[in-house]
Amino acid sequence: MKRALLIASFGTTVPQAARELAALETALAAAAPGWTAARAYTSGMVRRILARQGQPVDSVAEALARLKAAGAEEVFVQPTHFLSGIEYDKLRAEAAAAAEGFARLRVGRPLLDSTEAVRQLADILAGLHPARQGQAVVLMGHGTTAGANLVYPAMQAVLDLAGRPDIRVGTVEGWPTLAEVCGQLAVRPGVGRVKLAPLMLAAGDHVLNDMAGDGSDSWKNVLAAEGYQVECVLHGLAAEQAVRQMYADRLREELVD
Repeated sequence: MKRALLIASFGTTVPQAARELAALETALAAAAPGWTAARAYTSGMVRRILARQGQPVDSVAEALARLKAAGAEEVFVQPTHFLSGIEYDKLRAEAAAAAEGFARLRVGRPLLDSTEAVRQLADILAGLHPARQGQAVVLMGHGTTAGANLVYPAMQAVLDLAGRPDIRVGTVEGWPTLAEVCGQLAVRPGVGRVKLAPLMLAAGDHVLNDMAGDGSDSWKNVLAAEGYQVECVLHGLAAEQAVRQMYADRLREELVD
């Protein structure tokens, strides 16, 4: 049976972020020997911009059509999404609509779909950001209106229980917000420095603008206005080998089902 691994990401128009996603794709392909790897982006806006730049990337439906035409019989769609949110639901719907004609088509789970996974990523994050006297770490996640946004406060709870209340989790489009993070920092005595880092897979537009941009409402400048000395981490989690390994290990487990 001809088998294909379709790696589906939200996508990005930022070259560095694209390289970070490509590094994750490489790790996932290596975890699936005997499977032909392909790429899809779920964001229509990202695909349209890339197409205008002469860098087209398939949607999930387009990628599955290509794989079908190439003779693939079994397909595993591996999402790189963190949450079971809106983009993941859209991915599942597109895959289901294109399933006819394949002997088997499965869609993998988002990364943070269990307590165990949240705890594992929290442990990785704690290792990436060691505790330092006088410093807090603020992690900027995307956030969602879907119920899966509960992953962010769950991540905060895991970090607190692990003895790392110096790491605070916030979101751009969900909850907790930056205002709530600032309120938490204000009651921590002796904190003069903030290390600001993405809780996102790649350092795309949100990281470069919402987190570290020059606008007065960027997280960097809001925290600076609060009196903190701010250091920005300008790479996404896909740049971290431990995170890529977490994805690869999950894929190996799912492929044997």
